[in-house]
Amino acid sequence: MVPSLTPYGLTCELLEEPLGLGEPRPRLSWRMASGARGEAPAAYRLRVAARPEDLDDPARLLWDTDLVEPPETPYVRYDGPPLQSGARYHWRVSLWDATGAPAGEATSWFETGLLHADDWSAAWIGPDPALVAVADPPRDDDRTERTRPLAPCPLLRRAFRVEGAVARARVYVTARGLYELSVNGRRVGDHELAPGWTDYHERLPYQVHDVTELLREGENVIGATLADGWWSGYVGFDARRQALHYGTAPQFLAQLVVDHADGSRRVVATDGAWRTGQGPVVYSDLLMGERHDARLAATGWDAPGFDDRGWAPAAVLDRDLSALTAATDRPVRVVAELPAVSVAPRGDDRHIADLGQNMVGRVRLTLRGLRRGASVRLRHAEMLDDGELYLDNLRTAEATDHYVAAGEPVEVFEPRFTVHGFRYVEISGVPGPLRAEDVTGVVLMSDTPAAGEFHCSDPMVTQLQANIVWGQRGNFVAVPTDCPQRDERLGWLADAQVFLPTAARNADVAAFFARWMRDVVGAQDADGAFPDVAPKICVTDEGAPAWGDAGVIIPWQLYRLYGDVRVLERSYDAMAAWVEHVRRHNPDLIWRHRVGKHYGDWLQIGVETPREVLATAYFARSAQLTAQAAAVLGRKDDAAAHAELHRSIREAFVEAFVEPDGRVAGGTQTAYLLALAFDLLPGHLVPAAAGHLAADVEARGQHLTTGFLGVSLLCPVLTEHGHADLAYALLHQEDFPSWCYSIRHGATTIWERWDGWTEEGGFQSANMNSFNHYALGSVGDWLYGRVAGIDQDSGSVAYRRLLLRPTVGGRLSWARAHQETPYGRVACGWRLEDGVVAVEVSVPPGATAVLHVPTSDAAAVREGGLPVEAAEGVRVAGEWRGVLAVELASGDYAFTAPL
Repeated sequence: MVPSLTPYGLTCELLEEPLGLGEPRPRLSWRMASGARGEAPAAYRLRVAARPEDLDDPARLLWDTDLVEPPETPYVRYDGPPLQSGARYHWRVSLWDATGAPAGEATSWFETGLLHADDWSAAWIGPDPALVAVADPPRDDDRTERTRPLAPCPLLRRAFRVEGAVARARVYVTARGLYELSVNGRRVGDHELAPGWTDYHERLPYQVHDVTELLREGENVIGATLADGWWSGYVGFDARRQALHYGTAPQFLAQLVVDHADGSRRVVATDGAWRTGQGPVVYSDLLMGERHDARLAATGWDAPGFDDRGWAPAAVLDRDLSALTAATDRPVRVVAELPAVSVAPRGDDRHIADLGQNMVGRVRLTLRGLRRGASVRLRHAEMLDDGELYLDNLRTAEATDHYVAAGEPVEVFEPRFTVHGFRYVEISGVPGPLRAEDVTGVVLMSDTPAAGEFHCSDPMVTQLQANIVWGQRGNFVAVPTDCPQRDERLGWLADAQVFLPTAARNADVAAFFARWMRDVVGAQDADGAFPDVAPKICVTDEGAPAWGDAGVIIPWQLYRLYGDVRVLERSYDAMAAWVEHVRRHNPDLIWRHRVGKHYGDWLQIGVETPREVLATAYFARSAQLTAQAAAVLGRKDDAAAHAELHRSIREAFVEAFVEPDGRVAGGTQTAYLLALAFDLLPGHLVPAAAGHLAADVEARGQHLTTGFLGVSLLCPVLTEHGHADLAYALLHQEDFPSWCYSIRHGATTIWERWDGWTEEGGFQSANMNSFNHYALGSVGDWLYGRVAGIDQDSGSVAYRRLLLRPTVGGRLSWARAHQETPYGRVACGWRLEDGVVAVEVSVPPGATAVLHVPTSDAAAVREGGLPVEAAEGVRVAGEWRGVLAVELASGDYAFTAPL
């Protein structure tokens, strides 16, 4: 129990204690908790100082807001003196409660990166391109057509001396490609696949690490291993690599800044004094896999005392630092480890291990007693086919790792610069038995902190939620990808925009998506068209309806979910340009022209939603959201113009596609869902259209037909329009097509297609059949929002005005969820027993809520055993059939009501 109003979860620019901040006016934020009802901050005070002890000395404060009223959004922009490069700042938030009494306070810090171009002295280095040898990896089949073999992963080292006590040391580091850094033989940090993937032509993030404790008096060594990664490796489905996307070979850039206790400073930057050699990684590629020859290990290469006279000088390749930018989101990290649940022998030296979970990452393999030069092969797959790996759906991605043994009694192989999507791994070349404990799945993910959980009484729905979460983990690796296993792994925009509301329930994805939006906006063409994918490679057409519209929808979603005005500020011009692009080429306001590849309701099942209906609905939605964004930003003329455009598109939609009886052209579930969810129908036709939607679901035996775009709207729209019973029927449906059909057949992630595997047809076409794809998992937003009941009012931002609407139904006897919002922890859940429903909710300080208590007798509703009129912090707001609406102040509440 929290004794009083207390801040927690302090962030600076959406990150906890960021090291290497590049924003000159960072935003500070905090959540709040309290053990008492009705708590709300009356005022706050922010103080910023160079040292923690200075926060208590008014004369030494750099910035002090004094007491001010709480902000409209949960962020306060720093407005003190200009921040200095490479400096740490400490900050404190103090709160005052509604009585004017001081409440809790909390302290945190942030540290800036190198903010000015002249702070850098480093150059891009790497092996001399003329001296790089390449290796053509073993071919296990003929699935790929390469025109370029893979190059070894070079090692880079620099010896230097430290004289005198070290007060502080920071290394600022990045790569064109991937890097792993070490100091004196010890790995630096826990970042994986660094520096991640952005549009490298425009932005190349650098990371900052505190290496103070790794340095010592005398000789020191900084070392790095490089790999191709997204920079010069295989990316997407350009299997023959007709053109390299970014560069031809990886390059490295680093700057170590050592501050001594006596005030002196030493800078060790990448230059021609570095040395380079070859290590044991013969090649590594994100799609193809990694080959590690332990016989080639250069023991001690990154520690003092190593003889590097046989190594070559590093080549200084260029000094262009114009794309450098400080990292703005959390890195990819190891987030879990999964021991194999079984290992099945397949002959004398071949085994298939089952991790029990479709995951994304790599395998850590412990090997015993192998002779020197023995070769072990690891192949990865999501599914088995007659007991063997199903590999066809990987297309040209080989997803194969090789290890050549050094001959030690025990050796451990764990690839470093590749990532696979798999549940099963075939291990060849290990004679005799292989123990399950020798095989571990190492799970990688962009480290977006967990934000919420959903639980319920139905094991199938619980598994569905788990599948959604694992799909999110597997596809949030550097960018929000479509799939993690085959030769694609691209940042498809429509997939991301339909799933973002669900993603934000499960994890804090504010920084992750805000950073990715810079690639979306940067990829917009001169005519105003967003792309289908970002970073923009492989698929370079103008964005299709719902794909390009993500450039409008995602910034608005980030504002609504997190209160992030800055992402609106930085995206607005691009949002408006996209809407104008569509309008200019479709003056009659029916979106027929310049539709890109026009994927429609991608992977809908058994129906075809008219593409003009879908496109025009999204055109209207983008115009509406751009108008709302303009209003938030104070652009009144723009807001009025886009609002008028939205009204005109709405009228054109009704005239072209809506019948007098509320039928929408095409008659598909998605056609009705778009018309209803995007508010495109006149009010008198809404009940009829909702009835037509429900009738279609019933006529199909309570089955869905929706694809990527309709699926996120299906259960919410049915529930909103009085058909929660049908939404639950779809949720619990176990026959094909349904969510539970895949679960019934062993799915541990969301499949790309409803018919990825069926009892009648087996596997779908291998041309496009991922078993880890999150788009169809966008139903997760409804699980939190209407099953458990956590939502916000239509005019609310960042969950400040909560709308809690638990929906009792289906075969559930209970459901509950909790979620961290920008204001604090929200919880809502219900339990049905003997005709009485118990509803428990938590509202954080600074927020208010309207709760809909489901009941057949409003007069019998109790809170904490008291009539609601007598309960503290509760006010009756209204009553209608089946619901008592009550307004709640912050705090914890427990209601009971006859259902």
